[in-house]
Amino acid sequence: MLTSYTLAEGRTTVHEGIRAPDELARAVWIDLLNPSPEEERAVQAALHLEIPTREEMQEIESSSRLYREDDALFLTANFLFGVEGGEYGSTAITFVLASSNLVTVRYATPKAFSVFSARCQKAPFLVGSPDGVMLHLFEQIVDRLADVLERIGADMDSASQAAFRSARAKVKANQRDADLREALITLGQVGEVTTRASETLLGLTRILTFVGAEKATAVRKENQALIKTLVRDVRSLADYASFLNNKANFLLDAVLGILNVEQNAIIKTFTVASVALMPPTLIASIYGMNFRHMPELESGWGYPLALLLMVVSAVLPILYFKRKGWL
Repeated sequence: MLTSYTLAEGRTTVHEGIRAPDELARAVWIDLLNPSPEEERAVQAALHLEIPTREEMQEIESSSRLYREDDALFLTANFLFGVEGGEYGSTAITFVLASSNLVTVRYATPKAFSVFSARCQKAPFLVGSPDGVMLHLFEQIVDRLADVLERIGADMDSASQAAFRSARAKVKANQRDADLREALITLGQVGEVTTRASETLLGLTRILTFVGAEKATAVRKENQALIKTLVRDVRSLADYASFLNNKANFLLDAVLGILNVEQNAIIKTFTVASVALMPPTLIASIYGMNFRHMPELESGWGYPLALLLMVVSAVLPILYFKRKGWL
């Protein structure tokens, strides 16, 4: 889908679909979402730019993601998307910044894009220049990442409190296991989201560093202050994401430790039970032998004595374990 944003008479005009080359050339921002070959050719013909393919966008080397061709900058990074629906992931998005146009090429829709698109229609100054569009869009992405990280931090705190509360409480083992399993799932999701958020912030850092080096020719003077603000915000969010990731790993180790303690307690119970039953089993085995000369078999006190020996031999190990503090 091709969507073009044009500033005319102080208003933002939004058009969808392929337009005439001169009309596309006047668009400040052209957004290509899952573009068809026809849409790519129309943009390339109107702007005289080579739109990178999806395979080229997936390349990870820096020289393939950040480069200049003539007067246009080609900037590619991975961005987090889909956190709201629970099916999150990372998608490569390319920003082609020319002197009169900004082209974005993407194959998924991070929420920041849809929010920024709505804002452009209400605040025309956002599409005053292509570099301004890109930097304001980065601002929206950073704001969105901040909201995601704040929510992830709150979810992690709730999961850790529930896990430790369940570990202390005297509840049934199956309920405690369910709470700990839920905490593990939540912490795993937190680690995945923070990792992908860190990847997004790393990509933004590289783009802003590259644009900062080219700002004399790529960014208008009135927008250059935005770069410093974005760099500062991205750095603070990267530190916070690293903190959340470290905290998630610590809590994950703690929850796994609690599970190990629970499993060890269960194994210890079975071990003590099996050890306590070994002497009675030995006594029962001796008196179960079919030898003719066994005096106890013919006496009246033989059966009660055998039972008493079994009970005593079972109680003595238990008392010994309690004295040692193993029970």
